[in-house]
Amino acid sequence: MLRNILILGVFAAMSASVPIIYQANPQLIQTLLGSPMTGKVAVEPQPDVTLASVPGKPAAPPSTGRKVVIAADERGHFISPFKVNGRQIEAMIDTGATLVAVNSSTARRVGLSLNPSDFSHEVNTANGTIKAAVVTIDRLQVGGITVNDVQAIVLDDKALRINLIGMSFLQRLAKYQVESGSLLLVQ
Repeated sequence: MLRNILILGVFAAMSASVPIIYQANPQLIQTLLGSPMTGKVAVEPQPDVTLASVPGKPAAPPSTGRKVVIAADERGHFISPFKVNGRQIEAMIDTGATLVAVNSSTARRVGLSLNPSDFSHEVNTANGTIKAAVVTIDRLQVGGITVNDVQAIVLDDKALRINLIGMSFLQRLAKYQVESGSLLLVQ
């Protein structure tokens, strides 16, 4: 009897978690419910937008005009190559980040020269309060989208492993939205 109640409880808990898992990653559920022969769900891209594939290392997102679509990686993150002042970097789009954030080694690589005294601002991150330098990126590009004079912060490499594209870039677009496991950026 106790065994049956335990099994029923586990089943009920697993059933209750399906909507939560679906909200976090709808592609996972769609893939699981897709064809058992291929294990993939057929997705038809919109005629005026090209989808970027994100295998292990993302390829440059294709664009048509001033629209770019970035597919989520296996963890549900939107990671893509960007160009900062003409130099390519890899970054994750983070709507929870107020500013674009780059680590100090990326800043050096893209020509942002900083002195230790420039790290005078305290910022609150998920890992606590740290020192940062405030900079302006002359040109930030993804696909055919270009935004000039983007406010950003530079953090120590230990505090920021992957560069973040935050709201200081996203709010200057006409539109950004997540749909069917892809992020649409429109300028």
